[in-house]
Amino acid sequence: MLGSLTFYRRILKDNVFSHPYFQPATLHPGDEAVTADSRLPTLGHGIAGIMAGATVSFIAAPVEHIKARLQIQYAADKSRRLYSGPIDCCTKILRSHGFYGLYHGLAATLLFRSFFFFWWGSYDVFTRLLSNNTSLSAPAINFWAGGLSAQVFWITSYPSDVVKQRIMTDPLGGTLGDGERKFPRWKDAAKEILRRDGFRGYWRGFLPCFLRAFPANAMALVAFESVMRALPE
Repeated sequence: MLGSLTFYRRILKDNVFSHPYFQPATLHPGDEAVTADSRLPTLGHGIAGIMAGATVSFIAAPVEHIKARLQIQYAADKSRRLYSGPIDCCTKILRSHGFYGLYHGLAATLLFRSFFFFWWGSYDVFTRLLSNNTSLSAPAINFWAGGLSAQVFWITSYPSDVVKQRIMTDPLGGTLGDGERKFPRWKDAAKEILRRDGFRGYWRGFLPCFLRAFPANAMALVAFESVMRALPE
């Protein structure tokens, strides 16, 4: 995901936000306008986040789908489980529903990852604030900006992730023999969560996810940004 994010940042910076319309300018003597900041603006980072999220969704959606189905197999007796493992799960879904079935929940995944806008937009905001108002080192800035922005992401996206998980564990039906499908549309799953659990249902399990987000993503961003700084321009 970080690789595609860097790629889209560069594309947007060189081909979209390099246009004078997007460049803040100051007037020098002689009324000559010069750009004040050649960096990609926060909006550009947010848009790059959406694009990276959409790209990774086509890889992550089937993996998350299979993982979700395996995680809800609660029978202690393995012989009573529908799937014996990830390969068996993938094979049975493909046999019964084809690639369409394997990519069940793709739309919900795309919606969930569109909130990467807030992750990478806020990461840029935190990075600028810390760079301009503190004397922290670059790795320290990456650590705090990475952790805080990840928490912004989960605060904004968590309800959509809960709905996504409900869709991915919904029976596919047909010859698969896993039951009858309940949620043909995203809004059907969202309404069912609201009906059964109220608004609290959208935040079930939020606290562990929120607490894990800071250290995991803070360290990941420190490592990633350190590698990027070490690479030649």
